[in-house]
Amino acid sequence: MEIAINAALTIVGLGMLCFGGHWLVSGGVAISKKLGISKLIIGMTVVAYGTSTPELAASIAAAGEHSAIILGNVIGSNIANIGMVIGIAAIIAPLVVKKATIKKEVPIMIGVSLLIVVLSIDGEISQYDGILLIFSLIIFTVFIYKDAKKQRKEIADEIFQKKDIYSRSLGLIAIGIVLLYVGAILTVDNAVILAQSFGLSERIIGITVIAIGTSLPELITSVIAIRRGHTDIGIGNIIGSNIYNILMIMGIGATIAGVSIASEVFVDYAIMIGFGLVLLIVMKTGLISRRIGIGLVLAYFIFLTTTFFIKIL
Repeated sequence: MEIAINAALTIVGLGMLCFGGHWLVSGGVAISKKLGISKLIIGMTVVAYGTSTPELAASIAAAGEHSAIILGNVIGSNIANIGMVIGIAAIIAPLVVKKATIKKEVPIMIGVSLLIVVLSIDGEISQYDGILLIFSLIIFTVFIYKDAKKQRKEIADEIFQKKDIYSRSLGLIAIGIVLLYVGAILTVDNAVILAQSFGLSERIIGITVIAIGTSLPELITSVIAIRRGHTDIGIGNIIGSNIYNILMIMGIGATIAGVSIASEVFVDYAIMIGFGLVLLIVMKTGLISRRIGIGLVLAYFIFLTTTFFIKIL
């Protein structure tokens, strides 16, 4: 009975993370559109930041005593974002990819994945490593900001005249933050209890249950954006989220308290980078077809079942 309650509370927490992330994104996108920023930049900044907040909230709640959850969450979310989110989105509607995305953003995503592997070689992502990741995040944000300035549209002074739009958007952002905070505590605390009950490691829970749960905002946002014809927002969201998951979430989590690295994590790293390389190769064709989408989802399902069930057996 107690396990059922913990499972229910975990689901409630994940639901709050999803709704919180959705409302945070809705408020941020409304403001960004009024500022005349391109869809790809919106996807890689406001939407990516927003949909990464569930991972951030869960990781901050897990920092210190449950640091294995942070690592599992980051790796698992990055794999889920490509295998589950892009896969399902491509099945719904084939994704047209811009060449600029292949030349800059995807290589950056793979580059930061390699960076975290290098930082893990000594068996720990220390607080100093966390600071380095946050510094890298600042550099990446400046890069995106400069890119946004180049693409920015000319807008009239009427941007700041519709105060009701800004009030509503800021209200959604505030509600989203509250839901994320409460949802993160519920998710992490009850997921840890479930892990202990079934004899699973916190890393496994982080890389499967929590990673899938905190990736739902990316899935929902990307599918909605793509169905409305905003492919740039959908793809930018995923690539940006994967970059922020490593630089921001792992950076903040490690800065609060260092994260220990077990030897099996390097296998997870290899799978994460593998999914990234597959995405890069596929995107060079300029189209992510339904067939490729099915392949990505199938590959993710195999990874998930192998990771989860081998541990149980």
